[in-house]
Amino acid sequence: MVTISLCMIVKNEEKVLERCLQSIKGIPDEIIIVDTGSTDCTKEIAKKWTPHVYDFKWIDDFSAARNESFRHATKDYILWLDADDVLLEQDKTALQTLKHSLQPQIDAVSMKYHAHFDTQGNVISSAFRFRLLKRERQYRWIGVVHEHIPVTEQDQTYQSNIVVTHQKENPQRSVRNLTIYEKYVAGGGTLTSHDLFHYGRELISNHRYEEAVDVFHKFLDSPDISDEMRLFIFNELASCYYFLQNIEQEHQITLQSLSYDMPQPVFCCRLGEHFLRQGKVEGAIFWYKQATQLPVSYSWTVDKKPFYTWLPHKQLGVCYEMKKENRQALKYYQKSLTFLPDDTEVQQKIQHLKKQMKKKK
Repeated sequence: MVTISLCMIVKNEEKVLERCLQSIKGIPDEIIIVDTGSTDCTKEIAKKWTPHVYDFKWIDDFSAARNESFRHATKDYILWLDADDVLLEQDKTALQTLKHSLQPQIDAVSMKYHAHFDTQGNVISSAFRFRLLKRERQYRWIGVVHEHIPVTEQDQTYQSNIVVTHQKENPQRSVRNLTIYEKYVAGGGTLTSHDLFHYGRELISNHRYEEAVDVFHKFLDSPDISDEMRLFIFNELASCYYFLQNIEQEHQITLQSLSYDMPQPVFCCRLGEHFLRQGKVEGAIFWYKQATQLPVSYSWTVDKKPFYTWLPHKQLGVCYEMKKENRQALKYYQKSLTFLPDDTEVQQKIQHLKKQMKKKK
């Protein structure tokens, strides 16, 4: 059995820290908590769980803080979490099992991160991240914001089925990350392709779409990006053009994606919407069906689940309703509800269709 150091950085997390630590209780062999300037009861809560609570002056650099937390670890492997992360019961059990079975030659273990949810609690975006790292490999964080650990192809890695769930209290848009990026650039800092990727996404989060377009095009000029990352940014660009009401550019970037790989569900849905806007229902049906039939790949970029689950099925219901094919419309609306059961709009459409079909009997 391996030993584990849990390493965290915190600031004013009194509302969520206890919940996080409770969700993983009994698994870490030591807990390291680095506080970057809390003014609430965060440190007092942390000290109930561990004597290893350290102060670190915040310097607008997440990597510096995380590296400081790693510096204090003494066990075989380092697990990192944020204060608003939790392990659900099945994931806690899976991690406990992994702790007993992990082979010592493994350098880094990835876990899926459920990052964003809709109002009904359904996962809408997730991604893989390396969460458990062998301490003797001396991994270092890089990046002032959206920091990451550069695990190489030579490292021995293991992809687990463990999920870390993000449970942010009162989620709202923040300018913190964007401000750090802008301060870094103003101070002469150079943005890597990784930075450009996340800088553009922060601009989108703050509705600065024209600036995001410029940043994403710089990212696409980078020599070291994979087709997977390129396709992800094509979708981000398409979203920017949509919000800028440049529908033609949205369509062009969608078509461009097809030259790099087999159609992705998100682009199939965009093409379905393109045909639906023109009233070409058969074309829309073709592309929405493609979105439902494509194999689901396990991507390291953000996985946008709606585009291969409830959304294309709902839109197929719309299409068949437009064609007056009520049985087909009902079938797809009902399928949509299996993914998003609290969708009141679809529930109402189903009730309406059933009434219509009953009248025709």
